[in-house]
Parts: sequence; C-alpha cells; structure tokens
Amino acid sequence: MKTTPITVLTITGLVLVLVLSLTSCREPGVGEPRQAAAAQIATPTAESAASAAKPRPEAEPSDLDSPVEELFRLTCEHRMKTFECDECRYETGVVRAPADLITGGLLDTVKAVRRRIEVQLRLTGEVQFDQRRVLRLSTQAEGNIRSVHVALGDRVKKGQALIEIESVAIGEAEGAYLEAQAVLQLARRNYQRVTELREEAIASEKEYLQSRHELETAQIRAESALGSLTRLGMSVADVKDLGQTSPRGRLVLCAPSSGSVLSLKAVPGEVARTEESLAIIGDNTTVWVWADLYERDIARIVQEQRRSRLSATVTVRAYPGEEFRGVVDLVSPAMEEASRTVRLRVEVKNPAGRLFAGMFADVNVLLPGKEEALALPRGAVLEDEGRSFVFTHHHGEYYVRRPVVLGSSWGDRVEVVKGLRSGDMVVADGAFLMKSDVLRSKMGAGCAD
Repeated sequence: MKTTPITVLTITGLVLVLVLSLTSCREPGVGEPRQAAAAQIATPTAESAASAAKPRPEAEPSDLDSPVEELFRLTCEHRMKTFECDECRYETGVVRAPADLITGGLLDTVKAVRRRIEVQLRLTGEVQFDQRRVLRLSTQAEGNIRSVHVALGDRVKKGQALIEIESVAIGEAEGAYLEAQAVLQLARRNYQRVTELREEAIASEKEYLQSRHELETAQIRAESALGSLTRLGMSVADVKDLGQTSPRGRLVLCAPSSGSVLSLKAVPGEVARTEESLAIIGDNTTVWVWADLYERDIARIVQEQRRSRLSATVTVRAYPGEEFRGVVDLVSPAMEEASRTVRLRVEVKNPAGRLFAGMFADVNVLLPGKEEALALPRGAVLEDEGRSFVFTHHHGEYYVRRPVVLGSSWGDRVEVVKGLRSGDMVVADGAFLMKSDVLRSKMGAGCAD
C-alpha cells in the first residue's frame, strides 16, 4: 500500500504528541499545573543557573595544621620534594635560608629557653635631653640680639657663627682692652730705650727698674683686659681683630660643638639676658626619661640594680601602643623633699628623633619574678589570619613555620604556652621576610603560574 505524504505527516504528528504527553506526566509540585512544572524542569531560571555555576567555598587546608614530617614528604607537580622546589616550597610553609643570610646579619636565630617572668613596676616620668650630649648657649653680657644665622633643627659645625649680640658691656670691655694694649706698647718702647741707655752708662739703675716695673704693670693690665673679653664670650682671634675688621660692641656666639639646633629662643630685636639659654646644640639620638620612684619601691630597685642593669619600656601618648626600650642607668642618691620620691633615670635610644624633650611618659621597669616560662623575643612571633606562628629550624638551610599558643608578655619577651620545646631554634630578626615569602600563595603565586 502506498503511503501518501499526508499520512506521513499525520504519523509524525502523533509521535510528537506522544512525546509531549510523556514529558508532561512527570510529577509537578503541589498545587502546580503540569505544564508549569514541565516548563520549570525544561528551562531553569537565570538565578538557579548562576547558583549552579558558582563553586561552593571550601576551607583550604593550612600547612599550620599538618605535621612537620608530612610537609617534608610531599611531592609537587615538578616531580620533586615540595620543600626543595623553589616554586612550590611556600605551599608547605617552608623557607630556605642560606647560611650567609645568618652570618650577614639579615636573619638572626635564637633558642627557645625557659626564663624568669619579669614583673612590671609602673612609674610616670618625663623625657629630657641627655645632658652629656647637649650644650646650652647663653651670653655673659646682656645686650640686644642683632641677628640669628640658624633655624631650629639645622645641623651646625663647631665654631659656626649662630647669634650676634650688640652689648654696651662688650663695648666697654673692648675699649679697656685697646687702652691697655696702647699703654703696653708705650711701656715696651720705654723699657727698650732705658735698657739701651743703661748699657751705655747713660741711664741710672733707678730709671731702669722703674721702666721695667711700668712694663710689667702694663702687661698685667693687658692680660686682665683680654681675660674680661674672653669671659664675656669673645674668642682670642676676635679680640686680636679689634680695631681692624670686627665692629665694636658686638658679640658673636658660636656653636660650642657640632650637632643639631635642638632649641632656639633667640629672636632678632629682643634682649639677650645672662640667665636665659638662647639655644641648645647637641645630639638627641639618646634621651633620658626621668621617673619618680616612691619610697616603698626603692629597696627592691636598688637591690636588683646592683646585680645587673634593669630593663625598662617607655610609652608616650604620641605613639599609642608603641614601646621604646631602655635601661635604668641611675637611681638618684637624694630624695625630693616635696614629693618624697627618688628620681630614676632610664636611658632610651632615639635614633629617629621621635621622642621629644618635655613629653610625659609611662615607664615600666622590668623586675625579675619568681616563676619561669618558655619565652621568645616578640619579633619572632608572627600572625596570619588570627593565628600566631614562628619559623623553626628543621634541617640544613630549611625553616618551617609552626603554630604557637601565647601566654603573658613582658618587655620584649612573650611566653609560649604550646607549640615549642625548650632548645628549639627559632628565627627572631628577619622573621617577617620569611613570612612575606611564604604568603605569596595569597597573591596568586604557585606552580601553576
């Protein structure tokens, strides 16, 4: 029997209807039409598609949670031990530090040892200049400040002219010196003339002795006039220039030593008084912090100070949370009658000049306690996402980071409660460089680059 095109189309249509009917027979949701359920199954929404495409976040394993020996057994995609691979080593928290980095001073290692926990004695104090490193510039002759050749903070050299003062007292002293020099010259010529006449038996012994006496008196007066000028602040060189190039009645104050202008109170036109300091010249890379020590704490401080110099930390409001370390180098032998306290001095390094004279400070003197704990320098302990860790030596040139649990802290030390054993070698100075190398993974570095 021949099949007409119409019959073929009819059969095709019936097959299509049957397929659609089978598709619509899937169970829809409660209360949903079958056609709507079929549409939802056949065509997912944009939101569901995006949700399906988005990978589910999974916590990445950390090297801090893996045993050390397991980390050193791992093999990377370069078919070598991961800790030996320069590209993959950081994934295991391992850093290779050649010996020349240690001997060169870029890195420093210390042993984790048990030591006595130090107790802090809290005092209040004030930052001042180290008086051994500064000199105060003042005038011995009152006068008007004519000019100032420096500004606060300038570096100056010894002998450099700083301040010029016009003074009546200087002018009078200069006049007395010039007069004494004129009398001295006349006395010398007269003595020389009388000496020659005496050799020719023309002048008498009395005339000779009188001329010599006049010369000696003139010399004394000239030396006295010179001393008056030098005590007023003039140099011998400036005195010799009197009447030639130097103006009369003017005093030039020069830098007594090389250093920085730490304080400057000289203002042109104002009066310079003898009891006032016009400038402070020196070096503030080391400062003193004077603290008040109460009578109840004197015995303990003195006793411990005799054994060894006590350490101390200093904090100021200008730098919250930052500590400046120093040592107690003096306990005053005299008590302040008004406050009934003894002055305690802490020497603090100040290379960047961040501590200023006059700052109020809190001082913590560190006294040896009775309890012991496993301790490390603060700089040896680092953090990553809220977890503390250190770099410990494993073998050869390899160091691996290990998690630690911290306890109390004092001075530049911190207690390690868990994670280390006494005698473990730990990186102290330079540990941050190792941390930067290990955390490259968080910036996208790795084997697959």
